Amino acid sequence: MRVPDVLTLFGFNYWANRHLLDVATRLSPDEWAAPSAFTERDLRATLVHTLDVEWSWRLRLQKRPNAEWAPDAELKPTDYPDVATLARQWENDERETLAWIASLDDAALAADWDGGGKDRFPLWYFLVHVVTHSQQQRSDAAILLTRAGHSPGNIEFLDYADTLRADHEHSR
Repeated sequence: MRVPDVLTLFGFNYWANRHLLDVATRLSPDEWAAPSAFTERDLRATLVHTLDVEWSWRLRLQKRPNAEWAPDAELKPTDYPDVATLARQWENDERETLAWIASLDDAALAADWDGGGKDRFPLWYFLVHVVTHSQQQRSDAAILLTRAGHSPGNIEFLDYADTLRADHEHSR
């Protein structure tokens, strides 16, 4: 996998995250943190967990100290009383992640990454894992939004590609 490919995957990832956050702004504060009988976490906790995994994996892959990303540093849903607070945090992480990925080269992506555990794969495997984990969590979030009467509609990769194409054609 090449750097532009990974940047495209993360572009999709952040597009889908922003879309869900935009839809979530239609919820009342009570709906934002309402318990779920259908998924492992409520909507707020699901989205905070999604950000937490994206953020902590980036720090881990950058070989930052464990204290910065280990379980004790886990993001807490109660620190995000509203969608706007979470969206601001995610914007910061998006900016940092995209800058880091853009600083890599294809050889770095292909090199085995060794974090000291049993899993040794090329760096790009872990980056794809981050995106697929986020997609799984977005599925839960979409269920919760739909049950609250605010379906996010389609959030698939080709929907993102269609958006890019439409934006490109509109800018001509």
